[in-house]
Amino acid sequence: MINLWLSVQAASDQLDGINGIKALIEHEAFDIKNPNKVRSVIGAFAGQNLRHFHGADGEGYLWLADQILLLDELNPQIAARLVGPLTKWRRLSTQSSELMKKALERILQRTNLSKDVYEVVHKSLVN
Repeated sequence: MINLWLSVQAASDQLDGINGIKALIEHEAFDIKNPNKVRSVIGAFAGQNLRHFHGADGEGYLWLADQILLLDELNPQIAARLVGPLTKWRRLSTQSSELMKKALERILQRTNLSKDVYEVVHKSLVN
């Protein structure tokens, strides 16, 4: 039930943008080491919260990139799965597309990036 609540909060267009999602991952019910909680919050935000994830300033993309880099150290497989929303960069408007691409390039700059994440990011950028 907690995961559902977290997911509804993260996907809500009533969320206070990036500040709201940052507050949600600070909530006592969230645990970055629990894959179900990660999907409930980070996955729901990136996959369902179109208003805030695709904000004109690109902060949603950069925030997701930061979370992917953090998770890559803890759980590379879940981190690789979370790259998915960023891989759709070619389908968006020019401005959003460029901001998403920059977030992917930011991830790729990590020197000790896991094979899982590297493969998804690299494939997205070269194809």
